[in-house]
Amino acid sequence: MKDEVFGVVTDLTATPPIQLIRRHRHADRRGWLVETYNRDDFVELGITTGFVRDIHSTSQACFTLRGLHFQASPHAEKKLIRCVRGRIFDVVVDIRKGSPTYGKWIGTELAEHDGHQLYVPEGFAHGYLSLEPGCEVTYKSSGDYRPEFEGGLAWDDPDLGIHWPMPEGFRPIISERDGMHPPFAHFESPFEYDGRPLALVVR
Repeated sequence: MKDEVFGVVTDLTATPPIQLIRRHRHADRRGWLVETYNRDDFVELGITTGFVRDIHSTSQACFTLRGLHFQASPHAEKKLIRCVRGRIFDVVVDIRKGSPTYGKWIGTELAEHDGHQLYVPEGFAHGYLSLEPGCEVTYKSSGDYRPEFEGGLAWDDPDLGIHWPMPEGFRPIISERDGMHPPFAHFESPFEYDGRPLALVVR
């Protein structure tokens, strides 16, 4: 599946916030080895985030959806997401007030077979859909989990218009909490635009 980008600015003179990162795998007859994170390498990409948590989740059924989530300041999170089993469709929504792409989204596939990682800074709502049974996702987070600061948006909000890759009319498996997120029209964002355009940059 190709990356999907809708309604975004194309001026990349400012450092783009969303990055798709490809790490080199060293393969031989035994299999392969990859360094998924190296601080110096990521600093060269402009990512100086100090991660404090690693999270690992499974989605047993195909078309299980988690999102759209964020944590508000002062406990906003930056994330580095990777699919370690199966395939997922990963979505990021710009929720920075004043952004020319406020309410616009980017979607890309992350898969076990390629090991690509998605870096998502604060100021964006994030979610993903499993595209195969038994998907596993790991991600690094820059912040502690603070439920009193967490928020979300309705995954199926028509104003966002996210093109989730599911059969027509299909309803994904979601949590009770994710089914109660507010619509975008009633959302008051805690984030301000930082001048960086919404764009997916492949590194």
